[in-house]
Amino acid sequence: MSVRKKPLVVVTRKLPDSIETRMRELFDARINPDDTPMSTEQLAEAARTADVLVPTVTDHITADLVNAPDCKLRLIANFGNGVDNIDVTAAHARGITVTNTPKVLTEDTADMTMALILAVPRRLIEGADILTEGKTSWAGWSPTWMLGHRIGGKRLGIIGMGRIGQAVARRARAFGLQIHYHNRRPVAPRIAEELGATYWESLDQMLARMDIISVNCPHTPATFHLLSARRLKLIRKDAYIVNTARGEVIDEETMTRLIEAGDIAGAGLDVFEHEPAVNPRLVRLAKAGKVVLLPHMGSATIEGRVEMGEKVIINIKTFLDNHKPPDRVLPNML
Repeated sequence: MSVRKKPLVVVTRKLPDSIETRMRELFDARINPDDTPMSTEQLAEAARTADVLVPTVTDHITADLVNAPDCKLRLIANFGNGVDNIDVTAAHARGITVTNTPKVLTEDTADMTMALILAVPRRLIEGADILTEGKTSWAGWSPTWMLGHRIGGKRLGIIGMGRIGQAVARRARAFGLQIHYHNRRPVAPRIAEELGATYWESLDQMLARMDIISVNCPHTPATFHLLSARRLKLIRKDAYIVNTARGEVIDEETMTRLIEAGDIAGAGLDVFEHEPAVNPRLVRLAKAGKVVLLPHMGSATIEGRVEMGEKVIINIKTFLDNHKPPDRVLPNML
């Protein structure tokens, strides 16, 4: 008897060892051992040969790629919650199923958001650098040195009150922040009551009144530069911006200029508009203690990455068994 050939699954980046091992057991898995991002040509070759592609946020799965006459993909199982790296509409029109890995990154990303909410006003990185970078000799405690700002009692404006936004709100409330939010629609009354959250239908009005602004919405065509030059100018001079969502949501050039001019107090950024490139002016602001910059590590926990991989495997296995994958993404969901 002939043995049915395993489906070819191409994985674009290195994943946790346990996930790669399981993929090799279940599928004909081609792994990326050195974790080098695939070129456009390599992605196109994968689309010509694979049944399933497992891309990450760094891989741009464009309409041209999925519409190529020799594309044989049946499933794009994204290793990530956001799908802004995939042209979902084009894939759907071509009959290619798209899945993601929702719900597993919520707590990790919310933890990092809260860390940045604390780090920027309290000057944590700036203080640590004094001891480790040899910038100056520390003479000991002083009553007026390295003063930051208290966060208790301040107004936190959350942009995007989905799972991550709500998780941020729960943490922030424990630190005594007042919770405000802007969303496409208000959250359920029981959630608003639990979080003590005030809904703002007008993003402009909320921005003008907040002490700290946390960006927690996905990047979609509708949210590109949601914090536009005009809206950034509404933010108070003593306010801070924290972004652990996507860099494209903020007009980064304008934000940088406003921080340089003292028209925004500072920012904590885990994502950037032109990743992996980071604006050199932001780096200078970080050295001056005005911003805290992190290399897109908000969801970077061992537990989170393993859970993401497990979701990818479940989605692939379910699809190949001719069932609807649990994390299917459709164009009308975006």
